[in-house]
Amino acid sequence: MPINKNIQFHNWGIIPFKKAWDMQQKMLQQIIDVKLANRNHAEHEKIATQNHLVFCEHNPVYTLGKSGKIQHLLLNNNELGASNIEYFKINRGGDITYHGPGQIVGYPILDLDNFKTDLHWYLRQLEEAIIATIAEYGLKGFRIDGATGVWVDELNPRKICALGIRCSRWVTMHGWALNVNTDLSYFNNIIPCGIADKGVTSIQKEIGQTLDIKQVSALLRNNFMRLFT
Repeated sequence: MPINKNIQFHNWGIIPFKKAWDMQQKMLQQIIDVKLANRNHAEHEKIATQNHLVFCEHNPVYTLGKSGKIQHLLLNNNELGASNIEYFKINRGGDITYHGPGQIVGYPILDLDNFKTDLHWYLRQLEEAIIATIAEYGLKGFRIDGATGVWVDELNPRKICALGIRCSRWVTMHGWALNVNTDLSYFNNIIPCGIADKGVTSIQKEIGQTLDIKQVSALLRNNFMRLFT
């Protein structure tokens, strides 16, 4: 199959979570359909698959991954409704997290056959893009074994970026939520990623100033593209 490392970038702006989820799944399925069709074609007739990187923001929403526990959501249905926060159980890995304004939510829809068919490598690349980006603001990001994501302050670890993905036939979806200017009080209603003994933070909180989210997005986009060329 022809290898295509070109990644199309999309900025969906502020978009409801369910709409973005549906659009991701449509993009993923289009790539899978090409891969399946290629099986019936001679090598010279095969079509290269596409790759996408989506940036967006969501209105307040809690999402629970396939392996997550509903007990990690600390609000009942009435409280959720009264708080005007949506909730979805979804098909990514990981536990519960929050998405909302002031985050950069990244959804890479990549055919890893174009890059490297190794999910451990893929997740580390996503983390590395975040680590390189927050370093531009003087923050040292690091990883914790068995706790996918990016953290700051090794003495008192706080998660600054949550990651959770789905992969089907080596095509990825879902991705990360980087806290830039995020209202962190929303995390009080959950046990983030099922980890009760560590906190959550944002770039804004760590450096004590509100950031231009477009500037952060540009840095993150460049770091991501560099790592996947």
